[in-house]
Amino acid sequence: MRLMIAGGGGFRVPLVYRALSSGPFAGLVRELVLYDVDAGRLAAVDAVLASLASQEAAEGMPAGKRPTVRTTTSLPEALEGTDMVFAAIRPGGTAGRMADERIALDLGLLGQETTGAGGISYALRSIPRMLELAAAMRERCPEAWLLNFTNPAGMVTEALVPVLGRRVVGICDSAGGLVYRAARAAGVALPEGRLDGVGYYGLNHLGWLYRLESGGRDALPGLLADAGALTGFEEGRLFPQAFLAELGCLPNEYLYYYYETGRALSGIRSAAETRGESIDRQQSELYPRLAAAGAAAYPLWEAARRSREEGYLAEARWAGERRDETDLAGGGYERVALAVMRALSGGGTAELVLNTPNAAPGAGAGPAIPGLPADAVVEVPCRVTPDGVVPLPQDRPAPAQLILMQRVKDVERLVVQAAGAAAGQAVGPAAVTRRREAALAAFARHPLVDSDALAAKLLAGYEAAFPELQQLWRSGIDGTPAP
Repeated sequence: MRLMIAGGGGFRVPLVYRALSSGPFAGLVRELVLYDVDAGRLAAVDAVLASLASQEAAEGMPAGKRPTVRTTTSLPEALEGTDMVFAAIRPGGTAGRMADERIALDLGLLGQETTGAGGISYALRSIPRMLELAAAMRERCPEAWLLNFTNPAGMVTEALVPVLGRRVVGICDSAGGLVYRAARAAGVALPEGRLDGVGYYGLNHLGWLYRLESGGRDALPGLLADAGALTGFEEGRLFPQAFLAELGCLPNEYLYYYYETGRALSGIRSAAETRGESIDRQQSELYPRLAAAGAAAYPLWEAARRSREEGYLAEARWAGERRDETDLAGGGYERVALAVMRALSGGGTAELVLNTPNAAPGAGAGPAIPGLPADAVVEVPCRVTPDGVVPLPQDRPAPAQLILMQRVKDVERLVVQAAGAAAGQAVGPAAVTRRREAALAAFARHPLVDSDALAAKLLAGYEAAFPELQQLWRSGIDGTPAP
């Protein structure tokens, strides 16, 4: 199988290569093609992979199962003959992430890259580029699957479904990680690739684990009542035990930004730098060193990776609290993606929490999450086979949870409407106003903004920081190209 990674100079690419070189996914991919618009970042990642391959060879690992690696800055070349595409791109780079965070923070709002105002800004930049990738796939490798990591993953996936249909699926390890961490804490054994008795519904970065059965008994109420067990994993520590017991379910870690907004905002503001600023500083120093490090490139990257993992969601942890060693070890989202890829290519059925349209194709298929549109991309347990990805039916969410999901889904669809212009959906002068108004409405409607006045200030700030947004509003008019 030939796998192409769009965003091949990304920091986490070595995790994919490492998983493909040893363990259950070794031998799954014969050729790994790394595509990126930044040749310098590609060279740095290539050096890390070469260093890792040398280390594995020295440790006696057979070379036969490791994929060959090729790098390119040509998208047509990268896509030709490809069976599977992973996409994890960041238009605007880490500098863009810093602006996403700071513009919101300066207005007294949460500054986070995927949730709230920052997530909307990020999506307005990432969706047009991902639509370009999808269009190129239809031309160069129409039978290939796209496994999307580009954030905000659910929103971006929703924008891609009209272009690629069921051959796109959104990947995030946050929900699956919650399921397995909660199962360990509750003493529930989940078989590899099975989610029997697991109930989870939501959107990407906005979901809840509401059932965890073992032997026909739901172990979740007992876990929610056990303050000691809850302190044993990250999501259990994020929220007060009494709150979780009353809620009756375990929220995804990103719901911390909704349920504990004041504390989250205070934590971010009290830090010496934002998460984006920290990563930008780290990567600006690291990438040139990696490219020149030779055999030391992989150990250098691994040390940086662990440091980066330690800072994840730091605003949610108390002073001195460290992340669990299992979380620091890595092996999250890339293993989800490779499990999906293996199942799609005939390696056995898998059940995973994924982002996919709410109803399976075919007559009579009802929505997996009652109360949300059948064509809305949701995050739920899914069954994956060579025939595709099928969402598994879930219970109807509690009213408060459903209302929040419906509202955030409205926001996501407004963003897709605003950013989808690059695919040519709207043409004519009036489209400029419609697209910009859709973006403005998305900011105002989001629960973490909830203000027309703040929405106007946010959009003006992001337009000043990202001139390509003005191009986006005008794309397709009088022959003006999409950005």
